[in-house]
Amino acid sequence: MVLGLEVSRLARNNADWYRLLDLCGMTDTLIGDADGLYHPGLFNDRLVLGLKGTMSEAELHILRARLDGGIRNKAARGELRRGVPIGFVWGEEEGEIRFDPDAAVVAAIRSVFEQFAELGSARRVWLWFHTEGLNFPLRFNQTDEIRWTPPTYTAIHHILTNPVYAGAYCYGKTRNERYVDEQGQIRKRIRQLPQADWAVLIPEHHPGYLDWVTYEANQARLDGNTRPQPHQAGGALREGTALLQGLAICGHCGRHLRTHYRGRNVTPGYHCAGKDIVGGRGVYCLSVGGVQIDEAVSEAFLEVLEPAGVQAALLAAQQYEADRDAALAQWQLAVERARYEAEKAERRYRAVEPENRLVARGLESEWEQRLREVDQARAELTRRQQQRPAALTAGEQQALLALGQDLKRVWFAPPRLRPATRRNSCAAW
Repeated sequence: MVLGLEVSRLARNNADWYRLLDLCGMTDTLIGDADGLYHPGLFNDRLVLGLKGTMSEAELHILRARLDGGIRNKAARGELRRGVPIGFVWGEEEGEIRFDPDAAVVAAIRSVFEQFAELGSARRVWLWFHTEGLNFPLRFNQTDEIRWTPPTYTAIHHILTNPVYAGAYCYGKTRNERYVDEQGQIRKRIRQLPQADWAVLIPEHHPGYLDWVTYEANQARLDGNTRPQPHQAGGALREGTALLQGLAICGHCGRHLRTHYRGRNVTPGYHCAGKDIVGGRGVYCLSVGGVQIDEAVSEAFLEVLEPAGVQAALLAAQQYEADRDAALAQWQLAVERARYEAEKAERRYRAVEPENRLVARGLESEWEQRLREVDQARAELTRRQQQRPAALTAGEQQALLALGQDLKRVWFAPPRLRPATRRNSCAAW
């Protein structure tokens, strides 16, 4: 005999419930609860047991639907408290989301959007953090403490694509699905939904690091950085000296021209493989040299840019100084953070009883480690302050204005920056 307070609670769905009824019917096992005894081998008793199982399954469905409905209604008002990304914390009011009180965390997040507005690529923002030697805040869950580690490309890309940073409240961006794999096993997966299919999207729900219009423009810019299909625009700039890399289009078939280099001087050229090249064999749709083409494009570009050349020279100098100031600000916050960790370690060490050497010895080692980190952060800040270029003097500004009137001299000067600088200017134009 199988006994229970309510027999329908022995299973959560009819499939499991009827499996139990079949087993008890074949073994002449009774099932009993507070209402009576049942023999699954008898038709009438099996009918009653089946009805109880159906009612139990319907009850569970109703309870689940009510709970899900309550969650969705709260999410529709923007009050459902779920995990917020790094840089935000929940406030005391219903649905209130505020900036993280840690100024270093906020400054690091703002640097991502500022650098993306200038560089236009998630990868180049990631490389900027690595070039400046800056760490990035990381937290696995809401209860975990923030850790500062070298940033990853995934973390930078997640910040640029997360609508929460644009002040929007989102719910239902994913959907759980069950499917049968090739081996016949039932699997589960999480599918990302397009923005039009999100259950809840409330723009301007809370203060953000950027507005919604800028966020949408950033998404379009990120989508354009992917490798385009034939006859489609887009594509991020790659390494190389070719000026029209990713911009030139074949006049015969409309595909984007590819870039090749020849000789010791790395002379650029453009070609279109079309659809006839298979395994590296075939005839190119188009193949031309790039020197004369780049010169012609440069002349046309400089001719259009000449009226704004003076202001462009000053803006370039100011932008370079702003980048250096942003990196120095991050290092100053890093010194303050290291000093705080050292002071906290000191307080923990002084709070322990001197006789408890087992604990005091470990706290003393931690304090010494924090002090070494403070010295390293200060030394790095001092080194970067010494490398920072001084502000432009009046004479240097006049020299820049003079160069702004002769853009050709600046354009064809020996490059000190990487070759992508000129291509970025031409692409922006």
